[in-house]
Amino acid sequence: MVKGYRFLTVLAACLFCAAGYAQTAFEQANAAYAEGRYAEAATLYSELIDQQGLDSRSMATLYYNLGNAQFKQGELAQSILAYERALRMQPSHREARHNLRFAQSRITDNIPEQDFFVSTWARAVRNSLSEPTWWMVSVGLWLLTLCAIILFLLGRTTWLRKTAFHIAWLALLFALIAGCNAYSLNRRDALRAEAVITQGVVNAKASPDRSGTDLFTLHEGTKVTIRETIGEWANVRVGNYEGWVRLQNLERI
Repeated sequence: MVKGYRFLTVLAACLFCAAGYAQTAFEQANAAYAEGRYAEAATLYSELIDQQGLDSRSMATLYYNLGNAQFKQGELAQSILAYERALRMQPSHREARHNLRFAQSRITDNIPEQDFFVSTWARAVRNSLSEPTWWMVSVGLWLLTLCAIILFLLGRTTWLRKTAFHIAWLALLFALIAGCNAYSLNRRDALRAEAVITQGVVNAKASPDRSGTDLFTLHEGTKVTIRETIGEWANVRVGNYEGWVRLQNLERI
């Protein structure tokens, strides 16, 4: 029993020290950024990101700060990558979204998506919440559906039964939508199909070969969707354009 208490005491002390170190490193990174030592700040933020056990909100803050430090150094592609990752962790992070749009306005290509407006709207709705949040919304709506069905079956008045019926089918509909959004985000993050061009200038080719015909040019910071990979090559899509680029010229979000 005494050994168990000692183990818990040592474990608690280690956790406390780790938390204290993380807080100190975060403060050091913030201080370096405030003093204009952006490279040092970026290094410290990156080291904190590599640590295990951080919650999504803390990770989003670190990626946001890392993006700011990289943008100050002129690393446009890396800053866009960091802002995108911050929004993956916390879709409601308004500062990261604002800075991402500002950074994207500096991209040479800036190729707009040509999707049907319904697809664009649906994707925006999906990305407005995180995957765990969508799952919680879905479960809550399923419970509401169940309660409404019970109320419909046990209700003694026509008004109550009609109200319960409409609540049930509406809650069921939105529960399915929330579940589909959560699944879509899970699949997106598992596939990691979205990436950012990290090299200055990249020629997309008609085939996965250096001797392939050049189709169009991409510049650093451009966001692309990876459709498939063959060896060291990736078939990417951006807007209505599609071609092959080397994997070393991009980094997955």
